[in-house]
Amino acid sequence: MLRHRDTKRTYRHNVQLASLLCVTAGFVNAAGFLGFSVLTTNVTGHAALFAEQIALQNWRTARVVALWMFLFLAGAFVSSFIVSWIGRNQRFSYVIPLVFETVILLTVALFGYTYDSGLVDKELFAGALLFAMGLQNALVSIVSGSVVRTTHLTGTFTDLGIELAQIIRKGNEDRRVLKTRIKLRFVIIFFFMCGALSGAYLFRYISFAAFYVPVIILFYTLIADIYRIRIKRLYRRLKNA
Repeated sequence: MLRHRDTKRTYRHNVQLASLLCVTAGFVNAAGFLGFSVLTTNVTGHAALFAEQIALQNWRTARVVALWMFLFLAGAFVSSFIVSWIGRNQRFSYVIPLVFETVILLTVALFGYTYDSGLVDKELFAGALLFAMGLQNALVSIVSGSVVRTTHLTGTFTDLGIELAQIIRKGNEDRRVLKTRIKLRFVIIFFFMCGALSGAYLFRYISFAAFYVPVIILFYTLIADIYRIRIKRLYRRLKNA
């Protein structure tokens, strides 16, 4: 689901990618907000907050919000740079960004309980999650050719609205393609919401230990994609033996 790019990608690959990583993003969005009172998967709300703090001349908070926006950008840059540096056609160029993201989420799961609601702690923990989501969003956009974005739904709802309007036009020759795209948008929305609901529910009962769930999902994504072909080959050998 991650190694296939360009013409080699299929609808199935994008659905698999969306189902796993949209759940992760939705989970982090909800659990991160409940844990740190900060939206940790996008920067749209932070832009308004930054403007508000500037207007109020609350320079310290404005600096923190600016840092959060920068960290999301930095995560996207680092992910893109790593994939470009290793090479888009290299088999496991996505491994390093996902490993970074996994380590960050694991750190939050292990040490989130030390959070004391102070501005410094909020700056560190929320900033780390924003960096991780920047990593994931850029990686998924590169791998899917900008078809799938996992960390926010604004663009997805916009695309869905456009495509729903297009598909009701009579004589549209691209109805089959549009139907495929619309199905994918609904998959993205559904799994993001599932992740958000799961994150909110689990954080309520087990606090920061809930972050082990996205860690497990990311670990499964890496292992399944790396060893899927090897497992298939082994299965065929055993079957033909």
